[in-house]
Amino acid sequence: MTQLDYAALSDGKPVKIAVDGVAVCVVRVGDEVFAINDTCSHSDASLSEGEVSGFKIECWLHGAEFDLRTGDALTPPATSAVAKYDVTNDGALVTIHAAAAKK
Repeated sequence: MTQLDYAALSDGKPVKIAVDGVAVCVVRVGDEVFAINDTCSHSDASLSEGEVSGFKIECWLHGAEFDLRTGDALTPPATSAVAKYDVTNDGALVTIHAAAAKK
């Protein structure tokens, strides 16, 4: 698991962190925090370099969109989901759990 200061996360601004050696994209949307695998399932592009709109993040390379809540691929060219990580947020500290959540 990895912990972050909640106040350090800006609304709608993705952050790339490592969780047990795996690149993870962390995004705060309003009061909620989401974590998905940072590597686009279509290419090796970093999702944390993409744009956030609501609960979606768009890969900067080819425009594939992913649901931050589930990791599901929403638009082509991506056809498969990225891993989603469980997040605990107590309002001060955000914990990203190491094992990807099961669907």
